[in-house]
Amino acid sequence: MENVSAVTSFILTAYTELEDHRYLYFICFLVLYIMIIVANSVLITVIYIERGLHEPMYLFICSLAVNGVFGSTSLLPSMLVFLLSYNYEISLTHCLLQIYCLYSYAFVEFTILAAMSYDRYVAICHPLHYHLLMSPKKLYAAITLSWAIPLIYFVLFFIMTFQLTFCGKIIEKVYCANFPLVKLSCVDTNVQYIVGLALTFISPLSQILMILFSYGQIIRICLFASKESQAKAIRTCTPHLLTVINFSVGVFFEAIQSRFNMSHVPYKARIFLSLHMGIFPPLLNPVIYGISNQAIKNQIFKLFNSKKDSEPHSR
Repeated sequence: MENVSAVTSFILTAYTELEDHRYLYFICFLVLYIMIIVANSVLITVIYIERGLHEPMYLFICSLAVNGVFGSTSLLPSMLVFLLSYNYEISLTHCLLQIYCLYSYAFVEFTILAAMSYDRYVAICHPLHYHLLMSPKKLYAAITLSWAIPLIYFVLFFIMTFQLTFCGKIIEKVYCANFPLVKLSCVDTNVQYIVGLALTFISPLSQILMILFSYGQIIRICLFASKESQAKAIRTCTPHLLTVINFSVGVFFEAIQSRFNMSHVPYKARIFLSLHMGIFPPLLNPVIYGISNQAIKNQIFKLFNSKKDSEPHSR
């Protein structure tokens, strides 16, 4: 009888679909990763060095940028390695670590976006009490909890999945995901299935409700406000709404693919849709906030102009 505990690595078979143009995909994903790192690093640097940007909204944006680097680094470097290799095998430890990082990244992103929606709600609906409701102490507590809760929360999932034994080795993706991995187990996985379902659909519920509540109140206030106030509210909220929509689309693609039969969708299309969550939010968030926010835009120009001025002039 086969030793069921012998399976300690898995094969990511989706890479076989990318073999014909592996070098083209490698260059594309490498360029995307460099753009993500550079764009988010510039945003983090600008907010860090400019004390005038040490306000709740900008510190939340900075947290999004840090999380974007974390999420994309959990995904893209391993993809780049696999694209240059004909060995698509990943160890159990590496697989679990990737799942832990990607799920934590998604949870942190939703939590920060929920906190940002509350910040916008307070700024628009209770401007006179803004500095009291969003005091530095409360702000740092919100940012700390945004990171601590997901990172601790997913330790439970990590331990539960690590204790499983596996009979299969085939994961039809370019990265590890919880549900495809659990399906390879030799033992009863009802508990893991329920926990995974809760993590996927129930965990973000409080964040989603916070976002809906905040924007419901903002809309209610704007209905009775002047056109000038409405325009200002729209300018303030549009970047955040674009960020929420962009990330939610990626999460939706991944959740649907993991739980339901998507065989009617071309395999390559499913591969690229599954990458949306880890690539496009980290790539587009700095662009959205860098273009739409005049204060950030000014500081970026100031940063690069100061570097240019500090260079020795050629004779």
